[in-house]
Amino acid sequence: MVKRRSMKLFETRTWICLFLGAAVALLVVQYSSTQERRKKELQKAPNLILEEYHPQSRMVAEYHVPPKSKFPSIDVHNHLGKDAGPRVLDPAALVKEMDAAGVAQVVNLDGGWGEDLKATVAKFDKAYPGRFLTYARVDWSKIDEPDFGIKAARQLEADVKAGAHGLKIAKTDLGLTRKDASGKVVPVDDPRVDPIWAKCGELKIPVEVHVGDPVAFFTPLDKNNERYEELQDHPDWLFYPGFPPLETILKQFMNVVAKHPKTIFIGAHLGCYAENIKWVAQQLDKYPNFYVDIDARVSEMGRQPYTSRKFLIKYQDRVMFGTDTTPKAEAYRVYWQFLETEDEYFDCAKSHHYQGRWMVYGMYLPDEVLEKIYYRNAIKLIPGARIK
Repeated sequence: MVKRRSMKLFETRTWICLFLGAAVALLVVQYSSTQERRKKELQKAPNLILEEYHPQSRMVAEYHVPPKSKFPSIDVHNHLGKDAGPRVLDPAALVKEMDAAGVAQVVNLDGGWGEDLKATVAKFDKAYPGRFLTYARVDWSKIDEPDFGIKAARQLEADVKAGAHGLKIAKTDLGLTRKDASGKVVPVDDPRVDPIWAKCGELKIPVEVHVGDPVAFFTPLDKNNERYEELQDHPDWLFYPGFPPLETILKQFMNVVAKHPKTIFIGAHLGCYAENIKWVAQQLDKYPNFYVDIDARVSEMGRQPYTSRKFLIKYQDRVMFGTDTTPKAEAYRVYWQFLETEDEYFDCAKSHHYQGRWMVYGMYLPDEVLEKIYYRNAIKLIPGARIK
């Protein structure tokens, strides 16, 4: 009897084991089948090329875009002449956009020299008093002429009398592409230019200097270039290879700042090196005649918000607001959002143009800092700068 019960128990356990084994085997088969099916589904995902890929963030975030700047603002970096492109700009339309965004004045860096300067001043500054401030430029095509610097300084003095409020130096003028008769690139610290720097100090006008571009423009155009898409759209913006390194150009620029302590220099685009805020801070500490503006660098500053906020607060007396973008209320409002709010992870492309595949964060700066960046520092440095 006991033996018969044991046999039944053994048979029962055997059947249970067989059942469980079969069940496990079935599950394994089903899992394998599911994985194979999943792999096939994954392989069906479209093979997009880079320009077709536009991911949309699913993060829920609140945005607070101010319609006007919290305080009246002066845009110290704009192009309303030849650097604005083929468009013919209507000053009345620009003033309308400025008013919509709370912008009191705009600095036009495209004044030229001589008769061109006079015509530009008449079109903007005199037609709309107090709304535009035109800067002069230098005729660099004469760099090889005897006494170039002295003659150019003399022309600059005449241009200031004709209404110029400052001098603009572009990256195509010095350091990067301009070559003299010897075939060599004219460095930023070329001694032939010294009389011009000295004259600016004598006339008490600032020099807006743009001699460097984003670091990525000076690196190979390959899979590691963070501005690959931007350079695809603008291949002429790539300065690699065959161009002076960015570090060399910046060193030349600082040589000029050091050599001419009585002249005010404004480093465009956050000192031409927005990717390295520590370096910019070091130059501000070293040279009291050096200032910066933030034009077209929201994309750089906004992706390092902690460092940028500390920088803007610490150097609040040395930083100015600028855009490098033709006056447009929509573009200005991105700057207000960046400087005034604590908004997170927002697109800043409309402040200038598409620059990279990343989002930015707001600075929520204190009021006393905003006032200085928006207008107080500009009034301190630029003749004629004012708000109503």
